[in-house]
Amino acid sequence: MDSFKDAWLIVSEYCRTKITDIAYKTWIARIKPISLDYENGKVYLLVPNDFHRQTLLRNYIPLLNEAFEAIFSSTFEFCFVTEEEQKKEEEETGVEVINSDYEYTFENFIVGSSNKFAHAASLAVAANPAGAYNPLFLYGNSGLGKTHLLYAIGNDIKKANPDMKIIYVKGDDFTNELIEAIRQNTTMEFRHKYRQADVLLVDDVQFIGGREATQEEFFHTFNTLFEGKKQIVLTSDRPPKDINVLEERLRSRFEWGLLADVQPPDMETRIAIIKRKAEHLDLPLSNEVAEFIAQKLKNNIRQLEGTVKKLKARFMLNNEKPTILIVSEVISDILNNNVSPEHTIEKIVEEVARTFGVTPDDITSQKSRKASINHPRHIAIYISRELTTLTMEQIGEKFGGKHYSTIVYTVQQMEKKMQTDSKLKETVQDIMKNIRGDR
Repeated sequence: MDSFKDAWLIVSEYCRTKITDIAYKTWIARIKPISLDYENGKVYLLVPNDFHRQTLLRNYIPLLNEAFEAIFSSTFEFCFVTEEEQKKEEEETGVEVINSDYEYTFENFIVGSSNKFAHAASLAVAANPAGAYNPLFLYGNSGLGKTHLLYAIGNDIKKANPDMKIIYVKGDDFTNELIEAIRQNTTMEFRHKYRQADVLLVDDVQFIGGREATQEEFFHTFNTLFEGKKQIVLTSDRPPKDINVLEERLRSRFEWGLLADVQPPDMETRIAIIKRKAEHLDLPLSNEVAEFIAQKLKNNIRQLEGTVKKLKARFMLNNEKPTILIVSEVISDILNNNVSPEHTIEKIVEEVARTFGVTPDDITSQKSRKASINHPRHIAIYISRELTTLTMEQIGEKFGGKHYSTIVYTVQQMEKKMQTDSKLKETVQDIMKNIRGDR
């Protein structure tokens, strides 16, 4: 396999079979692959923080060695990089690392009737940055290949112009960076990072909507880059006109260039995607099995490729060749994941707090009664009702011991407000999408 991401999937699946589910989800599942240096025998892995790194070093090196030896017939030195360290390196170099592996190139992007216009537009931008379409705005539902095209543009531009400064950022990460810059009084450095870019790639730009300071900052960043003839590429789950919480001045600018939608792939394209992925992973896959997968999974390319990856993992670990029966088990697991899973109050509160720039304690504490806290608290309560199976009494306990009648009233008021306040409704929907991971 050429992609370390694919290899890591198999390694992590191996680890899952050796430890408890809680241990796996807490320590292994949160690791992200960076790169594998065969020549020097080193594996680079991204971890959330230093505590996570130290725990892995103390307790999980033997397991990781066992997994790598089982998969690669060799052991490696593990180099853990924290998210903070990676961010610092990117800020110091001024360059966001563009992923150039199998996952994000034009060569492996399967073109069909559903995406050929977006693909052609992306190729044109990559061949002539700021000279073809600027900005290029790609939109469509989650899992259809928008991020693939975004990275492919960056990779192609980087190959042809190695000195160009290319920055990739997610819409919500742009907001988080701005909040941190304001907190640390480093807004000038923040502005310099983004406004000195030659190419700015923004994924899920809809998440800057409804955030006044973020939109103000992004407006000036957009103007600076556009006037400087720098390329801007944006993706969203909807066209600009449907991002109701977006300021009109930004909406109009997003429409200055070219809008290209990406639709779910047809049957032939889905089969081609499955076969290409299986070929890349060197996985024997019959036409019958490929067609079965394509018939079951119709709206999400990530699910198609994820199915093939899981089949490869089972083939590597248990020597199970893909059959309709085995595929049915894997498909069942994926289809079940389409149903909203149980979410914890803690996760909901954390996401709401992040969105509004407050702390989780502010939201759940009885002591804080400020109006600026009441709004996110009411949203958190409403979302808790929507995404969990907890009773009103149980939700009340999680929010400082509030009486169930208070929770009922809060939910009712939120429902009424959302009927007339489209900005509030879209903010709530975007927060819920973030929590569910529908990106």
